[in-house]
Amino acid sequence: MDVIRDVLDNQLVDRNQRKMGKVDGIVMELRDREPPRLAYIEVGVTTLRRRLNPRLAGFVAAIASKWGAKQSEPFRIPWSKVRDIGIDVEVDVEAEATPALAYEKWLCDRIIARIQLVKFI
Repeated sequence: MDVIRDVLDNQLVDRNQRKMGKVDGIVMELRDREPPRLAYIEVGVTTLRRRLNPRLAGFVAAIASKWGAKQSEPFRIPWSKVRDIGIDVEVDVEAEATPALAYEKWLCDRIIARIQLVKFI
């Protein structure tokens, strides 16, 4: 399996087939005298920002913080929870019980709701 091609940036779905974002990062564990091992999948805008551009990540974090977003660590899903890798990456967790959707909820509460209010005024 080509981990970068088959996992990174693919749609992540929970055990109920609820979309919970994209796979933003992969964490490998380095061990003495043994090959590296896949440890976690990371989900979260923090990982994505760091991966795309570290300088831009700081700028975006500052703006998001000013708007009331909480800077959080990425959510990690243990590799042992990966059920299937196909078109989507299916994991044995429930999306609503994780912080994976926190940024989406924040956007809905802070941005989308205001756009809808302006639309009706």
